[in-house]
Amino acid sequence: MSVVYQRVALIGLGLIASSMAHAMRRGGLAGEIVGTARSAETRDIARDVGFCDRIVDTAAEAAEGADLVVLAVPVGAMGAVAQEIGPVLKAGATVTDVGSVKGAVIEAVSPHLPENVHFIPGHPLAGTEHSGPRSGFAELYDNRWCILVPNGADEAATQRLRDLWQGMGANVDMMDADHHDLVLAVTSHAPHLIAYTMVGVADDLGRVTDTEVINYSAAGFRDFTRIAASDPTMWRDVFLSNKEATLEILGRFTEELFALQRAIRTGDGDHLFDYFTRTRAIRRGIIEAGQDTDAPDFGRSTKHE
Repeated sequence: MSVVYQRVALIGLGLIASSMAHAMRRGGLAGEIVGTARSAETRDIARDVGFCDRIVDTAAEAAEGADLVVLAVPVGAMGAVAQEIGPVLKAGATVTDVGSVKGAVIEAVSPHLPENVHFIPGHPLAGTEHSGPRSGFAELYDNRWCILVPNGADEAATQRLRDLWQGMGANVDMMDADHHDLVLAVTSHAPHLIAYTMVGVADDLGRVTDTEVINYSAAGFRDFTRIAASDPTMWRDVFLSNKEATLEILGRFTEELFALQRAIRTGDGDHLFDYFTRTRAIRRGIIEAGQDTDAPDFGRSTKHE
């Protein structure tokens, strides 16, 4: 691959941004990578790890002169960052983000960006339960999906951002913001809330000891805890920012749960068998699409996850 952007600014230096930096370096996709983070400690760790060419102290300093600015901060912080960088963005620059909600991000960021800048929201659907600047690795996006929301942006600018993501190993799809938020409510947001709830139930249930929960968690509980280990700030912001779609999906989930409760109570084995057969096919589809594996440990190595 050749250089896609001469200067890339990463604002926020957690798992997603640090993995982007490693992936851009692997593919030779950026001339210079400049990074910043809110806390001095994070900036120091990033300097130590060395995945950026330069680490600066403020978002405005990072964004100045950049061809691509990546907002990799919690959804609730994006408006304030956009306000800070708006005045220093160079004409023709592209601004993108990596947040898991798109409607609320567009609403928060758009008013602060000048008209001569391309704003193309994005969402890489990749991650581990680890966070922070030491957690990133170049392979995070390989064969994972990144959704871009063109948002009326220039076609050439959108294609350029698409080239970058593909150069980092990702498959790219385009969606409008509302559809993205509904899809993610199904595939990510509601499952996270359910996982948090299940772990909370186990914690509250006095008749099962903590030791039993920990020792026997391979029986299915383990994957709930894995999801529920995700960053609390990020997930608080996600649910507050994607309220309507998440509530719609949780309403549907509650209805399905009641139907299953009724089937168990009345001994309706046919209903249970048919339901589990249908849902099993979805799991098979995920494996066939290369988004997971059917290995006994779900193909998860301990190296990165």
